[in-house]
Amino acid sequence: MADVAAKPIIELQHVTKIYPNGTVGLKDIDLNINHGEFVVIVGLSGAGKSTLLRAINRLHDISKGNILIDGESITEARGKSLRNIRRDIGMIFQSFNLVKRASVLRNVLTGRVAYYPAYKTTFNLFSKEDKQRAYEALQRVDMAEKVYNRADELSGGQQQRVSIARVLSQAPKIILADEPVASLDPQTTHKVMTDLKKINQELGMTVIVNLHSVELAKEFGTRIIGIRAGEVVFDGPVSETSDAQIAEIYAGQVEES
Repeated sequence: MADVAAKPIIELQHVTKIYPNGTVGLKDIDLNINHGEFVVIVGLSGAGKSTLLRAINRLHDISKGNILIDGESITEARGKSLRNIRRDIGMIFQSFNLVKRASVLRNVLTGRVAYYPAYKTTFNLFSKEDKQRAYEALQRVDMAEKVYNRADELSGGQQQRVSIARVLSQAPKIILADEPVASLDPQTTHKVMTDLKKINQELGMTVIVNLHSVELAKEFGTRIIGIRAGEVVFDGPVSETSDAQIAEIYAGQVEES
């Protein structure tokens, strides 16, 4: 078990992303993320935080380098191999990405689609076990009473908690959350971040969150990675992160929480 724990679950090796217009999104990034970490990535808008997250699950193809997920290259994976690696990576978006006219239960069940042939998901032929799994995921984020509501009947915070339940039903090893609280009020923000922290601590899932708020990063993260202009300019434990180091990440432009 010690060897497994010591092996990083995510390895970025000299990762560079250059967009077709020549913009450098990521520049020669080397990073290891270990099993069970709660990592917060901070930096100004446009620094490369979202590009980094989307490169990890290959929503963006990188220009150079390699990304390993639990020892397998997602960069080089194709077809079924790529789908299998992606099953281990759950994604939470700022915009929730729910099917607005569908029920909460149906939305959470979409976390299971990678385990079914297409015709079964088209006709909602999910197993009883997966429906129970979806309900338990909703219980974990205090949304079980909304199971039959339509997604567009929910508040923004409730929709984000449904999207967390959807990821839980997927049963991934890794959760990537791209600005998950950017559009939420402070009270709802705290609830969503607390849910993610509990999932990390109780289920052992590795969580990587992009945030604007330094205060939230310090409150919930165990490790902070600072990105500026596509480069990692800071990487260290939250407990050892100083205000001066935060200022360096933002190049003197510390954003208000």
